Amino acid sequence: MSFLGDDLCLPHSDHDLAGDRPNEPPCLRGDRPEPVARLDIDECEGLGRLLCDGRSRHKQPGAGSGLLEEMADTPSGKYPEAVGVARDRTVVHGSMVAHVGTRLQSEMFAGRHSAVACPGMTSSLRLSFPLERLKLDNGLRIVLIPDRSSSVVAVSVLYDVGFRSEPEGRSGFAHLFEHMMFQGSEQVPKGEFDRLLMGNGGVVNGTTAPDFTAYFEILPAAALEMALFLEADRMRSLQVDQENLDNQTAVVQEEIRLNVLNRAYGRFPWILLPALMFDTYPNAHDGYGSFEDLEAARLEDVRDFFARFYTPANAVLTVCGDLQPDAAVRLIERHFAGIEGRRRPRLRSFTEPIRDEVRRSRYRDVFAPAPALALGYRVPDPIAHLDQILALDVLARVLAGGAASRLEQRLVHKEGLVTSVDAWIGEGQGWAGPFEMRDPTRFQVSAFYPRASDRSRIIEAIDEEIEAVTGGLEPGEVDRVVSRVTAEYARKMNHMLNRSLGAAQFELLYDEPGLLDAIPALYANVTARAVSEAARVWLRADRRAELDIVPGGGQ
Repeated sequence: MSFLGDDLCLPHSDHDLAGDRPNEPPCLRGDRPEPVARLDIDECEGLGRLLCDGRSRHKQPGAGSGLLEEMADTPSGKYPEAVGVARDRTVVHGSMVAHVGTRLQSEMFAGRHSAVACPGMTSSLRLSFPLERLKLDNGLRIVLIPDRSSSVVAVSVLYDVGFRSEPEGRSGFAHLFEHMMFQGSEQVPKGEFDRLLMGNGGVVNGTTAPDFTAYFEILPAAALEMALFLEADRMRSLQVDQENLDNQTAVVQEEIRLNVLNRAYGRFPWILLPALMFDTYPNAHDGYGSFEDLEAARLEDVRDFFARFYTPANAVLTVCGDLQPDAAVRLIERHFAGIEGRRRPRLRSFTEPIRDEVRRSRYRDVFAPAPALALGYRVPDPIAHLDQILALDVLARVLAGGAASRLEQRLVHKEGLVTSVDAWIGEGQGWAGPFEMRDPTRFQVSAFYPRASDRSRIIEAIDEEIEAVTGGLEPGEVDRVVSRVTAEYARKMNHMLNRSLGAAQFELLYDEPGLLDAIPALYANVTARAVSEAARVWLRADRRAELDIVPGGGQ
C-alpha cells in the first residue's frame, strides 16, 4: 500500500516494516526477493543527494547491457519507435492555483499565489513549480515538471486501480498484479527491468494503494529515454505466464507472513480498523488478501485485469527533473503514443453511508507486548471537500502531531498513560495522507499503552481534548501547526521523486496537478474556527469505531 513516509518519498520503506513504528501500516510494495538489489524508497534520499550533488556521473544508457545494444539498430537509434502525436498540451508557468478554482471552492484561492510565504517558510522554500500537461491520442495523461538544478529525473506512472477495485473473491489481486509488472514484457526479459535501471544509476519500485498503483524510478537524466521505453513496454505488452504467476503468488504470501501474520501489531490498525468501520467489500476487505484468494488467481484473471485497468487512458505519467519539455514530449510520443488506446474503465464510487453508532472490536495479538487502541471516525469526501480535510489534518496535528501536541503532552508527558499516540487521516502518516484517497476515508487516533487497566482513562482523555478543541484553540496554536506542516511539505518537495509522485496523485485523483504548488497556501487559509468546527462535526464519540489490541496467545 501507499503509505507516506516522513522524509523522502510517498511510500514507507522496509525500515518501517521492521517494526520501529508498529502503529504505521506496512506497505504493499513489491518487496520482491530477486537477486537485484532494489533500493527501498527512503534510501532514495541518500542516492538523490549523491546525484544532485554531482558526485555520481551519468552512465550512458545501455552501458553493459546486451539488451540495449541489440536495440542500437532500431529506427530511434536505441529504442523501438511508436508513432503518434500529443494533444491538448498546456504550459503553466508557476502555479496553477487560478485554474484549480474551477474544481474546488474558489474562495480558498482568493488573492493567493503558489509562491506564497506561508508562516514559518523561508524564501528558499517558496513553491513555484512550472508544469506542462498534455494528453496523447490514446488517453495517456502526462505532467512534466522541469527542474534544471541537478542532472536527475524522476519518472512515475500511476494507474487508476487499487485494492478497492478488486472483485470479491480476489482479495490481494491489485498488489499481486503490481508484482507481476516486474516479471518482464515483450522486449524486456524477466529481471532486465531492474538490472537496466539500476545498472544506469537508478532506483526503482512500486506501491499499491486503495485507489491507485504507482511505479516509479529516479535516475540520471541521461537515462530518461531508457526509463520511458521500459515503462511503455510493460504498459503495452506485459509478460504473463503461469510460472511468473505461481512465483509471485508465493512471494506475496511470504510478504504477508513477514509483515502481517508473524509481526506484532501486523494488522493494526490498517487492516482491522477499516473492517470495523465500513460495510462494503471494497472498503472493508484486506488489501493484502487471503492465501485462498491469492492461490485461486488464474492466468485469465491476470490478463483480464491488465486489459481492463492497464490502459493508457487509465494512467498518468509524470517526469520531473533535468529535462527540456519539447525533447521530453518527443521521447514520450515515441514510446507511448503507439500503445493501443483501450477505453478507460468507468470510475466506481465506493461511498457508503455514515452510521450513527459506536462499533467495537477486540483482537488478540499473540506477538503484541502491550495493549493498543485505535479510534476511527468517518470524514467527508476528500476530493469534494478539500477545505474540511485540510482543517481535519490540522486538527490531527493539534491533537497528536509531535511533542507539543495536546495528547502527547497530556498522555505521554504529564499523565504517563501511553508510550505513544498518533492521529492522521487516510492510510498512513505523512504529508500526502489526506490527499491519497477518494471517498470514503477516515480520521484515526491510535495509542500504545503498558497497562490494560488504563484504557478507559485514555479514551476519556482523548474525548476531553477533542471537546476542548470544539470550544476554541489557544492563540497561535493553528499558526504553529500550519508553519510546521508547510515547512515540512516544502522540504519534501525539494526531492524530485516526491514532486513526480505528488503531481501524479493530484492529476489522477483531483484532476489538478497544480495542487502540488497550492497546498501550502491552502493550509495557510485554515482558521482556528474551521478546526474547531471540524472537531465538532466529525469527531463525535457516538459515531466512531473503537478497536482494541489485546496482547497474548490465541485469536
